[in-house]
Amino acid sequence: MNHLLAQSINLLGALLLMLAFAMIAQRRILSLINLFTLQGLALVVSTAIVGHVTGQPHLYLSAALTFVLKVVLIPVLLHRIIDRLKIRWDVETLINIPTTMLIGILVVIFAFNLATPIAQLSSSLARGTLGIALACVLLSFLMMITRAKAVPQVIGFLAMENGLFFAATSATYGMPMVVELGIALDVLIGVLILGVFMFQIREQFDSLDIRHLEQLKDQ
Repeated sequence: MNHLLAQSINLLGALLLMLAFAMIAQRRILSLINLFTLQGLALVVSTAIVGHVTGQPHLYLSAALTFVLKVVLIPVLLHRIIDRLKIRWDVETLINIPTTMLIGILVVIFAFNLATPIAQLSSSLARGTLGIALACVLLSFLMMITRAKAVPQVIGFLAMENGLFFAATSATYGMPMVVELGIALDVLIGVLILGVFMFQIREQFDSLDIRHLEQLKDQ
């Protein structure tokens, strides 16, 4: 049974990786938010499975907190932000999508090669997920640096935290609950601050293209 559950965690990790790839190739902001929501849902299921396998009740609370925060609250906030800013257009990329996907493949290969020696030292059931989690983090970072608009960069930042959370729950069986609550609060506050930041950019430049901020460097 434990082997089957471990395979389920690996399958969910593969789903997270596929969603991360879909996010770097996505051009529409609404679809990007939906993919982030699916990532959060996969995190909820994987955390609950790890809690069942290890018999750690606090992981069930972590799964519930993840559901409320990343499947419900943050997507709702993001939808309200884009509705207020009226930014349903396609996402502008600094690098074309085929090149970004090729770089993403190289990033995944690098992540797995980097994580393999570390994963071999782990005694967890799903130690292979460390490479997946690192790949998700790096792909999210790639999405952040290849987007010209503020909203996709915010989603990339949130997706990066998803990868870190997946590594913490699957490879090390979670963090202390106080730490998890602190991180959840920091992420929520970060979204609110970034929302205000995006409104300020829109008000000053009538655009969310962060390249306009370069105009401030000489002032």
